[in-house]
Amino acid sequence: MDRMLLMRSFVTVAQLGSFSQAARALNSSGSLVSRHVAELERQVGVRLVNRTARSVSLTEPGVRYAEFATRILKEIEAEDASIAQLNDRAEGSLGVVSPKWIGSLDLGDAIAAFSAAYPKICVRFELGGHSDRTYDFLDSGFDIALHTRDLRDSSVRLKKITSLPFVLCASKQYVDRHGTLAHPNDLAAHDCLVHVNEPVWRLGHGSTSTLHKIRNVAYSSNSYIALSKAAVLGRGIALLPERSAHDDLMSGALQILLPGHPVPERPLYAIYGPGQPAPRKITVFLEFLARWFRDNPVRAGEGVGA
Repeated sequence: MDRMLLMRSFVTVAQLGSFSQAARALNSSGSLVSRHVAELERQVGVRLVNRTARSVSLTEPGVRYAEFATRILKEIEAEDASIAQLNDRAEGSLGVVSPKWIGSLDLGDAIAAFSAAYPKICVRFELGGHSDRTYDFLDSGFDIALHTRDLRDSSVRLKKITSLPFVLCASKQYVDRHGTLAHPNDLAAHDCLVHVNEPVWRLGHGSTSTLHKIRNVAYSSNSYIALSKAAVLGRGIALLPERSAHDDLMSGALQILLPGHPVPERPLYAIYGPGQPAPRKITVFLEFLARWFRDNPVRAGEGVGA
C-alpha cells in the first residue's frame, strides 16, 4: 500500500486524536483509516498508536514518527506547490528542434526575438536531427519540434504557427536563354533545381493543382539556400520558400514563373508533449511565434512575375 497515503492517515490521527475525526477530515471511513495505521505499523515494525475504547494516543516511537511524517508531508506539499508555480511561470529551459531548411529561413530571427522578449527562458534551438517518429523529440530532451507536414499522432499535441509560401522562379538570364513557361508541363523541357527530398512538384491550388515529377534535374541539394544561389546564377528553374528567395525576388535577381499556377503554401506546425495544461513557457513561445509570423509576412512575389 502507498506509504504516503498511510503516513497522511497516521498524521491526521495523531493531530486529531481520533480515528473517527481523522476519517471525517480525510473524507474516508474510520475502519479504513484504522487499517492504514495498522499497515504503517507493520511496515515500520513498531506500534505507533495506543488504542482504547475511548481514546487514541501515540506511543513514544509514534510521537517521533508523527514528527517525521508531518515534516515529510509538508516538504512534499511545498515542493508540489513550487513545481506547480514553475509550470505557470514563463521561465526555465526550452528546447526547440527544427528541420534545417526551416531554421535557415527567418525562423531564427523569430526565435531570437522571443529569447530577447523572455530573458528568463533559456532557449536551446537546434537544426536537424528530426526522426520519422514524431514523438522522438521528447526522448531527445526537446520541448517543441517544428514540422511542415500534417501529423496524426495522439502522443503529441499540435499547433499551426503559420503558412509558408513557396514560389517557382528563375533568373532573368535563364529565362532570356531558354524562354519562359506557358504551362506547368513545359517544365519537362527545362533545367530544374531540385531539393533532394522533393522530386515531385505540385503547382496550382485545390482541384486544379497538378503534380510534376522532375526528370531533368540539373542541380540538386538538401539546402534551399544552395538551390537559390544556383537559380540566381542562371542554372535553372527552382521551387523555393518565398522567405529564402525574398531578397533576390525584390532585387530582380529572380523572377516568379507561372503566376497563374501558384505553388501551394505549406503549414508550419509546432508539436509538443501531451498533458494539460502545457507549461507556460511553451504556451508563450507558441503565441509569440504565431504573432511574429503574422506581424512579419513575406509577400515579395506579389506583382513580381515573368
